[in-house]
Amino acid sequence: MDFTFDARTEELRAALLTFMDEHVHPAERVADEQRAALESPWANPPVVEELKAEARRQGLWNLFLPDSAYGAGLTNLQYAPLAEIMGRSPQLAPTATNCAAPDTGNMEVLTQFGDEQQQKQWLEPLLAGEIRSAFAMTEPDVASSDATNITTRIERDGDEYVITGRKWYISGAMHPDCRIFIVMGKTDPGGADVRRQQSMVLVPRDTPGVTITRAMRVFGYEDHYHGGHAEVVFDQARVPVSHLIGEEGGGFAIAQARLGPGRIHHCMRLIGMAERAIELMCRRAVSRDAFGKSLAQQGVVQNWIADARVAVEQLRLLVLKTAWMMDTVGNRGAHTEIQAIKIATPRTVVGILDRAIQLYGAGGVSQDHPLAELYAGARTLMIADGPDEVHQRSLARREIKKYL
Repeated sequence: MDFTFDARTEELRAALLTFMDEHVHPAERVADEQRAALESPWANPPVVEELKAEARRQGLWNLFLPDSAYGAGLTNLQYAPLAEIMGRSPQLAPTATNCAAPDTGNMEVLTQFGDEQQQKQWLEPLLAGEIRSAFAMTEPDVASSDATNITTRIERDGDEYVITGRKWYISGAMHPDCRIFIVMGKTDPGGADVRRQQSMVLVPRDTPGVTITRAMRVFGYEDHYHGGHAEVVFDQARVPVSHLIGEEGGGFAIAQARLGPGRIHHCMRLIGMAERAIELMCRRAVSRDAFGKSLAQQGVVQNWIADARVAVEQLRLLVLKTAWMMDTVGNRGAHTEIQAIKIATPRTVVGILDRAIQLYGAGGVSQDHPLAELYAGARTLMIADGPDEVHQRSLARREIKKYL
């Protein structure tokens, strides 16, 4: 395994770092001020549209998509250090470069499984950053950590599908530019194979019978990065049969194909969040005195910073190995590694952010510094895309099976 960055990656890294320093970081406070004056807290502040235009002008656009017909054509290994850089400002950088969830996963689904008409109608405007999208899978009334539990029905009625059910924490749904939902539900609830009962359909947001009942907060935050989360009711919502993605019964497989890259993208960005936390810790430590000496001279603070550096270096190597394996043996071949980073990265980064918050004292939990919001985002990722315990269960079973 050689993780040396190739010439293209180095070029993009340099450009992205400059973009972050010159445009993104200075825009963070501006975005907060502009958002406060917007009619919708989930709409893009004007500065975000300026960032998108600049990123596109510089060619820092759709970097996540390995399919060169639509995106940058980068491998996972090439994209990893770029996603890490974006993770230093998760509220702005991914959106500015059109690399924000849930749109990234939805674009990958449409690229791999969408037909020509679906790609023309929905993928192309998503790639252009003209619209946003949502992925409707999680439900409030069942344990959605087991996707076979979902109860939303997708019933065929002639040339239409009728969708009935309730979803929540549907990322992207609150954004005013959200135009399309990818909805997972059961077309064959009595099927013998529980993993062939589900299908996915495209449901335009303005479809009669689709109602956004409320916005869902995350630790009190609106979560602008994901376009807001919503509870959504589908009450006899009808769409043409042509809105089926792939085939009936293929929903579970599509979901797994979607979530693999999504999990590593989250982990890549989390490392960037941890790097920013370390930087903030060091800046704070050298600028504050307590009990007669600087915080940087306090042994406990030194331990926090040293432990954080060791942990980040370990995580980065594991994420790079996972990216390399996804490129060389495919997502299925990298299943163990994907689960390992999904378990290790969020919980480790949460710990680093917790120490950083502690170092900042009252400032750490305030809106004057990014740490509290970063913590909320990182802690959420111990649940999103499959909770830690589900990945631990699956990984352990695979390890034990070697000895049976």
